[in-house]
Amino acid sequence: MAEQPSNERPSIGSWIDSRTGYKGLLHEALFENVPGGARWRYVWGSTLTFFFVVQVITGVFLWMSYSPSSQTAWESVYYIQHQMLGGWFLRGLHHFVAQAMTVLLVLHLMQVIIDGAYKAPREMNYWFGVVLLILVLALSLTGYLLPWDQNGYWSTAVSTNIVGMSPGIGQSLQTVVVGGVTYGHLTLTRFFALHAGIIPGLIIVLIVGHVYLFRKHGLTPKQPLKGPDQGFWPEQVLRDAVACLAVLAVVLFFVVREQGAPLGAPADPAEQFSAARPEWYFLFLFQFLKYFPGKTEIIGAIVLPTVGLVVLMAMPVLGRWKLGHRFNVGFMGAMLAGAALLSWQSIAADRNDAEYQVAKAVSKRDAARAVELANAGVPITGALTLMRNDPYTQGPRIFSRNCASCHRYDGHDGMGNALPKDSISASDLKGYGSREWAQGFLNADTILTMRYWGGTAHTEGDMTGWLGDHMPDTPEEQATRRNVVLALSSQAALSRQAAMDKKDSAQIAMGIAFMRDTKNGCAECHKFQDVGTDSPELDGWASREWMVAFVNDPSHPRFFGRDNDRMPSYGTEKSLSQREIEMVVDWIRQEWYTPKTAVARK
Repeated sequence: MAEQPSNERPSIGSWIDSRTGYKGLLHEALFENVPGGARWRYVWGSTLTFFFVVQVITGVFLWMSYSPSSQTAWESVYYIQHQMLGGWFLRGLHHFVAQAMTVLLVLHLMQVIIDGAYKAPREMNYWFGVVLLILVLALSLTGYLLPWDQNGYWSTAVSTNIVGMSPGIGQSLQTVVVGGVTYGHLTLTRFFALHAGIIPGLIIVLIVGHVYLFRKHGLTPKQPLKGPDQGFWPEQVLRDAVACLAVLAVVLFFVVREQGAPLGAPADPAEQFSAARPEWYFLFLFQFLKYFPGKTEIIGAIVLPTVGLVVLMAMPVLGRWKLGHRFNVGFMGAMLAGAALLSWQSIAADRNDAEYQVAKAVSKRDAARAVELANAGVPITGALTLMRNDPYTQGPRIFSRNCASCHRYDGHDGMGNALPKDSISASDLKGYGSREWAQGFLNADTILTMRYWGGTAHTEGDMTGWLGDHMPDTPEEQATRRNVVLALSSQAALSRQAAMDKKDSAQIAMGIAFMRDTKNGCAECHKFQDVGTDSPELDGWASREWMVAFVNDPSHPRFFGRDNDRMPSYGTEKSLSQREIEMVVDWIRQEWYTPKTAVARK
C-alpha cells in the first residue's frame, strides 16, 4: 500500500532553516569546543564584541542628531546633551563604552600573550587583534574632536602635529588629515568620516576575519587543563553574559554619575587653551613627550612608539622560543607598568600645577556659561558668537591681557592667576563702584595702600591731605563720611545695590549735598553736578558710561587730563575695540547678561 503524503505543514523555523541553514550556523556558533572547560579568562573577546555592537547602535542614533560642521557641531552636541530626551544618557553611554573598550582590549591582549595564543598557527589572528587595537584607539582619537569644543579642538591639534613629525610624508599626511594648513570645517568633516564610516568599516571586516581565524584554529587552552572539554554553550556563554553585564553596570554607573559625557565651551581657534588634555588612556604619551623637548620630540612621538609597535607585531616570531615567550610577557608587563607610571606622573604634575588648575577652573566656568547662554537660544552665527560677545567670559581675558600689568582683580590677573604682590602699581578693581570699595577709598589710612592708590603718581596729590582734614573720626564726621560713601557709590548705579540705594535715599541726599559743597566738600576740587570745575568729575562716577569713557581716554579733561598716570587711552589709541571696552567694564562692574535658563530635557 502506497505511503500517504503527510498533511502536516512544516514549522516556520523549519521552513526558514530549509532555505537558510540557520540552525547549522547557530549550532556551529554555540557548540564550539572549549578545551579544559569554560573559564573566566576567555570572556574578553565576547565583551569586546558586545560593546562594539553597543557603540555602533549608539553611534547611529547620535548620528541622527549630529551636524558635522564647524558652525553646527557644538550646537548639535549641546542639543543632544541638554535638550534631546535621553540624549545625555545616549551620549554618555557612547563615551564611556569607548573608554571601557580600551581597557578590555588591553586585558584581552595580555590574556592572549600570557596564554601564548599568538603562536603558530595563530599568528594571523594575533596580528588582526593588534590592528584592531590600533583602530579602536584611532576611533577614540577621531571621536574626541567631534563635539568641537575647546578641549577636543586643541588636543586634536597636538595629535595632528605629531603626525606631521613623521619623516618624509609627515607634512603631506598632516595636510591631508587636517584638510589644509589650518584646523577648521574640513578637519571636522574628515575626522567624522573616519570616525563614523571608514574606521568602523575596517573594524567590522577585521572582527569577521578575527572570528573566522579564531574558529578555524580554536582556543589556546591554559595549561594545565582544569577539567574535561565543554561546549561554548551554556557554561562559557553564561560567563560571557555575566562579564558583559558587569562591565555594562560599571559603565552605567559613570554615565549616571557624570550625567552623560563632558562638553566644553565651543572651540575658539583664536583663544589659546592651556587646559587641553587627552583622554586618560593617552596621558602616558602626553607625559612621555615631556622627556623629549625641542628637536628630540620626534624620538618620543614617532621613533620609540614605532619600535614598541614593531616588537608587539614581532611577538609571534619571538615567542617560538621559551625565552622569547618570557620576553614577550615581560615586555608587555613593563609597557603597561610604564604607561601607568607616566599617567600617574601626568596627573600628579597637573594637580600641583597652579596655572593648569586655574585654566581648568576657567574651562569649567566657560563650559557652564556656554550652556547657560545656549539655553536662551543660539544665533544663526553659532554659539561661539555668544561666547565672544559675553562680558562674563571675555571680560577677564581682556583684563588679563591689557590691565593686569598694573591692576589686579581680587589679587589676581582676572583669570585667577596669582601675581607677585610687588608687581601691582594701581588699584585692585574688585568691587569697583561698590560701597565697600568707596569706603576704603575715602579713608586716609587705606587710600595709599596697594588696594587703591598705592604705587601710583596720585599718592602725591591733594586727596590724602583733604581726607585727613575733612574725614576725621568725630561722630558727626563719621556720619558725614558714611553719607558721602553712599552718595558716591550711588553714582555707579550698580543693579546689585539698587535696592540699598533706594532704602538709603535720605542719607544719599545728605551725602550729595556735602559733595556739592565747594568750600569743604568734594566740589572744592571736583566737578559734580552743576558745581565745581576740576577733574575728575564725579557725575556718574563708576557708572557704565563713566567707565567706558574713562577707559577710552583717561587723559580727557573730564578725567585726569595731563595728570593721568600711565593709563593708556585704549579707545583713542585703537588698542581695544569699543565692544571690548564695554565687555571689560561690564565684567568689572559684575553686570552681564543673565539669560533665563531653559529647562533641559533629561
